[in-house]
Amino acid sequence: MAFVPVYILILGATIVIDFFAGILLEKAEGKLRKIFLIVSLFANIGVLCVFKYYNFINLNLTNILVSGGINNPLPYLSILLPIGLSFHTFQAMSYTIEVYRGKQKAERNFFIYALYVMFYPQLVAGPIERPQNILHQFYDKHDFDYGKFKSGIMLMAFGFFKKVVIADRLAGIVDNCYQNVESATNLSIAIATFFYAFQIYCDFSGYSEIAIGAARVMGFDLMENFRTPYFSKSISEFWTRWHISLSTWFRDYLYIPLGGNRVSLMKWYRNILVVFIISGLWHGANWTFIIWGALHGCFLIFTSIRDRVARNYKWSLPDGLLFKGMQIVITFLMIDFAWIFFRSPNLQIALRVVGKIFDLSQYNTSITGFNWHEFEFAIALLFVLILKERFYNKISAGKDAVFYPLLTVIVIVCYLFGVFNRQQFIYFQF
Repeated sequence: MAFVPVYILILGATIVIDFFAGILLEKAEGKLRKIFLIVSLFANIGVLCVFKYYNFINLNLTNILVSGGINNPLPYLSILLPIGLSFHTFQAMSYTIEVYRGKQKAERNFFIYALYVMFYPQLVAGPIERPQNILHQFYDKHDFDYGKFKSGIMLMAFGFFKKVVIADRLAGIVDNCYQNVESATNLSIAIATFFYAFQIYCDFSGYSEIAIGAARVMGFDLMENFRTPYFSKSISEFWTRWHISLSTWFRDYLYIPLGGNRVSLMKWYRNILVVFIISGLWHGANWTFIIWGALHGCFLIFTSIRDRVARNYKWSLPDGLLFKGMQIVITFLMIDFAWIFFRSPNLQIALRVVGKIFDLSQYNTSITGFNWHEFEFAIALLFVLILKERFYNKISAGKDAVFYPLLTVIVIVCYLFGVFNRQQFIYFQF
């Protein structure tokens, strides 16, 4: 509403439709239930398509028609994408789908249902909550809980630290290189790409921690959304640790209904690609996001083929610490390569970045766009991040003698080293 006040009517309309659709779904029988579900899904997906994908589809249609000498009669829409549209759309869809499946009773209190869709800590960037986890909590009495208060405040503090101290500081290095690809050296772009993996992680997981922490202070429990994803030993493991609320959403509402892995091998590979391409498209109306999703799908298919060959030839993989470390590094490099397409504003720049990084014939080891002091400080911040990820659970439940001094230190560090240039959260654009 701060950007376009009338946008509240979009949210209001979908809330009204989904609220009554849930009640009608529960009462209806036979084909009528499916009709009510389709109406609800059409309303949500329709809004998402108009605001997020209409201009993208229209632009690509124009390019196709122009190549054939035909003018596209459809107009370009000058509209802003409502912040968090994809998140609350998916949360609303999960409610009607769960009611349709009989796993959730229809909510009869309109204001409770509206609160489910609009719960402020996680409205604009998740986690995408299921109705079974959160709806009943709006009926519970939440007395002040000192343990939850401490845990929530500390989680929020670390979330702000990850956002303003790490993510936004790395953003300066990353943005400068990606906005000046031609003048940046090969090494500078490679470093910026490496840093972007941690920028987006700290930015998004930082928001999730602020959201979960804020809800916890008030007595509400939201689902975990990140679980040290860059320590994954495979791409499949990565997707059980990264943006968990979205990956499980696609698993339960798209991958399994398509047949999951309970189909023929080629159909299974098809299902993987479909899910990840749609996941990429969910992130944004741009070919770069589609390619990002397709790359992860291809990574998973390649891993599956490798494992099948290993089983057929009875190859046994080493189980030592060194080999596990190599698996983590290789997995991270694959993920980081895919991030190039996610970060680039268009496909041309993404391909130029890839070309410069892998152009070993003209490799330049000098650094442009940032100095060694910035680089050294960024590395130090990443070391602090690893310590935080490793020891957070012990800190959050610590005694007051540790809790309050540590909280004070985090606040001071955020104030002294934070970057406060109105840099929005990356996932607000989705």
